Amino acid sequence: MVDLVETVIAGDLPPIVTAGHPVLRTPAQEFDGQLDDDLLGRLIACMRSVMHAAPGVGLAGPQIAVPLRIAVLEDQGAGDDAVAAARSRRPLPFTALVNPSYRASGDAMAAFYEGCLSVPGYQAVVERHHAVEATYTQPDGVSATRIFEGWPARIVQHETDHLNGRLYLDRALLRSLSADREHGRWAQPTVEEARRGLGF
Repeated sequence: MVDLVETVIAGDLPPIVTAGHPVLRTPAQEFDGQLDDDLLGRLIACMRSVMHAAPGVGLAGPQIAVPLRIAVLEDQGAGDDAVAAARSRRPLPFTALVNPSYRASGDAMAAFYEGCLSVPGYQAVVERHHAVEATYTQPDGVSATRIFEGWPARIVQHETDHLNGRLYLDRALLRSLSADREHGRWAQPTVEEARRGLGF
């Protein structure tokens, strides 16, 4: 694993693996010290840079061909107040999750369009828990449990799915699937117009 990670993070930013690569369909390995603190820190820094460059709001290890249960999250929030309110989208400071898992916190569900850096060119509506309680280890080895709500909860669920070998399309309402060039017509604060137009 050390050699793989050293190779992936050496030089320029690694490419994002796209749908069809088996690493995205295989549950990632638990992190149990395969990397020393320095290499783990460099991997997380690399993942953050790849996420920013894409640009995206989350990235999981398998998306750069590293099959470890590590993900990074960061979101500046929505610039549009109506979108931010409808989607409960608020800024999410940079967070690195090692060996994350989550459970629903409450019964509320929310359906919104999602995209994925590993499925470029498309978006689809996914219904997810509005709030989750995530348990994970921080890069310094300290265990944490935290409630994520709204859009940050969606990011946690999306990235944890990657670590479990799942893509958002596995959960999507497929009649909502839209190519990026068509998605503009459905880029509303909610998905109600898209529901009417596409029949899902």
